[in-house]
Amino acid sequence: MGGVAFGRFDDSFCWTSIKAYIAEFISTFIFVFAGVGSVIAYNKLTSNAALDPAGLVAVAICHGFALFVAVAVGANISGGHVNPAVTFGLALGGQITVLTGIFYWVAQLAGSIAACFLLTAATGGWTTPIHSVSSGVSAIEAVVMEIIITFGLVYTVYATAADPKKGSLGTIAPLAIGLVVGANILAAGPFSGGSMNPARSFGPAVASGDFHDNWVYWVGPLIGGGLAGLIYGNVYMSHADHHTPLSTDF
Repeated sequence: MGGVAFGRFDDSFCWTSIKAYIAEFISTFIFVFAGVGSVIAYNKLTSNAALDPAGLVAVAICHGFALFVAVAVGANISGGHVNPAVTFGLALGGQITVLTGIFYWVAQLAGSIAACFLLTAATGGWTTPIHSVSSGVSAIEAVVMEIIITFGLVYTVYATAADPKKGSLGTIAPLAIGLVVGANILAAGPFSGGSMNPARSFGPAVASGDFHDNWVYWVGPLIGGGLAGLIYGNVYMSHADHHTPLSTDF
């Protein structure tokens, strides 16, 4: 069974770890810039009309494609987490130390914030859209939705990327991860917003100054990611399958 490891400062500040933090910053920047940018583009083309089914599909596809690329380009350096919930789930499953995971979070949040501020500047000051709970959906219902879809995402990360027994699945891991995110946005977008990623929600909140409902996109994804890490890491992986401080062999 996997165990949570705090880690050592010398490991978390070695050059390999620093390169991993930079990679997480860049990968998260790529993902958030494209994902949030797709919503801004939709708003511009439709004069801020409510998101219709075609717009939902377009946004889901953009997020899926962008995450596919973001994971792929960071996989061999940082593991391509691109998401604090993924990092949290991997830490609970013994794939990364808590200390290194904290620095991953800092890099991911910084990448998201930078992407959103640059989007605001590059689009002529268009409002940065935030994740929010849809009308008719309670905050608790949104949290449950985020738990479920983030569980599916992090479980997919484990099965296709983190598990040494993944075999040929490892070659399509970024694609599988991008596909499950796109699919989950199609399912959850009209209800909770389909975030699955605290960094994806936090960056727009900072850039817009609007933190309404933002807690939902921390609580839900962290619970869902944590459950996936505990279940997959402890049920399907042996102690020998766990890596610290980094999981860079995705």
